[in-house]
Amino acid sequence: MSQVATRLLSLILLLQSRPSWKANELSRELNVSERTVHRYMGMLDEMGIPIYSERGPHGGFSLVRGYKLPPLIFTAEEATVLYMGANLMREVFGHTYADAVTAVTAKLDNVLPDDLRQEVDRAREGLVVGALLSRDYSPWESIIHLLRRCLGEERCVRIRYRGFNRVDSERVVEPYALSLQWGMWYLVGRCRLRDAMRTFRVDRIQEAVPLDESFERPPEFSVREYLRASMRYERSERVEVWLSPEVAPSVRERHEHWMDITDHADGSITASFDTASLDWATGWILWQGADARVIRPEALIERVCAAAQGILDRYERG
Repeated sequence: MSQVATRLLSLILLLQSRPSWKANELSRELNVSERTVHRYMGMLDEMGIPIYSERGPHGGFSLVRGYKLPPLIFTAEEATVLYMGANLMREVFGHTYADAVTAVTAKLDNVLPDDLRQEVDRAREGLVVGALLSRDYSPWESIIHLLRRCLGEERCVRIRYRGFNRVDSERVVEPYALSLQWGMWYLVGRCRLRDAMRTFRVDRIQEAVPLDESFERPPEFSVREYLRASMRYERSERVEVWLSPEVAPSVRERHEHWMDITDHADGSITASFDTASLDWATGWILWQGADARVIRPEALIERVCAAAQGILDRYERG
């Protein structure tokens, strides 16, 4: 849709939002001159839009009382957002919202003019969102669907949960939210067993059964604030690592968003980052092989040497 058509649509919506507008107010809202506003008014009049104007200090432009736009008029950008948002919901939730996605896109197809739909199709071909999830969650779609239903109905759910230690436990949970974090689905809620807020990985839920018992989520509780606080890892160690020119480009490409990188004349780099786990840092250093050398901390140097010696001993014994 052209810029003029978009502004005309915006102008109608502005006029619909309140009884009277002055030309200088509309010019500021649309970021055009007052002369252009008057030209747009003439175009709307030619299109049959009932515009009423009154001169004088208390005058202005307004729509004839009772006139309303049809409920579904979209620009190409707005329609693209709706289509892509619907497809994103399908990818994230699977069959849970499949029927709703089909219905929404069918309604959009029905109300959009042919030329606008063609423009939207071209935009969608050039804007592709894929591989949002880092793993296939289809085996847990039924559980996600059940949890979402319990969330909406504010019903407790009994889950059989397998912890990190591979031990199962049975919990009754008041489900507050489902959250997709780093490609993993989590259930956030109050655990009756622990009498405290807990976060459960959905792929570790072995079974979920809805209960007849209802609950009320505290109105002051913020899921976003809870996740921000509970999933923030504490950065306790500062690590510095020298990396050879051979691996420097790939390290920069993959990790520069969370590392501080210092370049050297020979093409090597020094990477600095914070970590809560020297065990993880040890594994990452060993993954780089002889192309990495720890500068600090001393404890990490000792761990890398011990791990490398252990690998060497294992091969020598073999």
